Amino acid sequence: MRVLIVEDERDMVEAISLSLRFQWPDCEVAVAEDGAAAVELAQQDTFDLMLLDLGLPRLDGFQVLREVRVGSAVPVIIITARGEELDKVRGLELGADDYVTKPFSHLELLARVKAVLRRVDMPPPGLSSSTSYYDGYLSIDYQSHQVKVAGAPVSLTPIEYNLLYHLVRNAGQVVPHRILLAKVWGHEYEDETDYLRVYLRRLREKLERDPDNPEYLLTERGLGYRFQRSQGTVGTDAGTRGASTGSG
Repeated sequence: MRVLIVEDERDMVEAISLSLRFQWPDCEVAVAEDGAAAVELAQQDTFDLMLLDLGLPRLDGFQVLREVRVGSAVPVIIITARGEELDKVRGLELGADDYVTKPFSHLELLARVKAVLRRVDMPPPGLSSSTSYYDGYLSIDYQSHQVKVAGAPVSLTPIEYNLLYHLVRNAGQVVPHRILLAKVWGHEYEDETDYLRVYLRRLREKLERDPDNPEYLLTERGLGYRFQRSQGTVGTDAGTRGASTGSG
């Protein structure tokens, strides 16, 4: 495993490196002490994970993340002393995979790293039966993991696809926040409702005709989220069986 640590505090870099090598003795660690160097390294080399501080010289962590996400899908965990909800939401919206607030323990960091790597390696869910959802506007093929809107393919991240999958498989039912978080992110994320808000917004922007007035991805305040079948569903197997309620 190759990890890029973007951090200007050398004691923190040393502590993180020791934690990673304790778990993965062959882990290769590269270090960038400022934002501009981090962007240059990320563009020139390939990493399995980036651990990114926000308070950096030259470019701050948000700017680094924005630049990196232009051409890379490397998993990014923000590690920062900024615990405000707005910073956390902003980081997730820019494409961070997780957000860890300092101070954190050795075990917490390793658990977060393992969870992110597990999601990256986990194949998207698919079924041999109930192979698709189709209503004339939105289509989802569970076997190819392809999603289309008005006939045009839509690019979804693994988390976006898994979240949509679990909602569609339980179409018409409210899926509680904790259940969605556990299924998509893992049980250690059951209280991270900010993650759901950010990713539901992303899905609506990609799938809905009017993201501000969604017809598919509905919020049930205080409870969870629900996928609503289109009232104009067409097709046979695709429109009826593929959108039927399932255990998820």
